Amino acid sequence: MASGYGLNGGVSRCFPYWQDLLGCYIVNTSDGSTEGRWRCIPQKNDYTECLHHNKEAAKTKAIRAAYLRHASEGGAGIPGTPEGGKPGDAKSVGVLSK
Repeated sequence: MASGYGLNGGVSRCFPYWQDLLGCYIVNTSDGSTEGRWRCIPQKNDYTECLHHNKEAAKTKAIRAAYLRHASEGGAGIPGTPEGGKPGDAKSVGVLSK
C-alpha cells in the first residue's frame, strides 16, 4: 500500500525496500543535482521486484516450460508421473481393480 501500512495495520511487505530506496536517494542526491541517483539502481530494482514480482514470474515460467518440455519427452524421472505415462495420468494401485 502506498501509505506504508499493510492490510492488517502493520507495515506493508515492500515498505522496508522503499525505505532503503529513499535513504539511498537522499544520501546520494543534493538540492541542485540528481547525478548520484544511479547509485540507487539496486535498491530500485529490489523495490520494483517486491511490488511486481517480475523476476519471480519469469523464473516460474522458465521452470514450468522446462517441466512441460521434459514431460513431453516421456516424463521419466518426474515425481508423481506413472512409468511410461504423462503427468496427470491416473495411477493404478490395485485397490479397486478386483
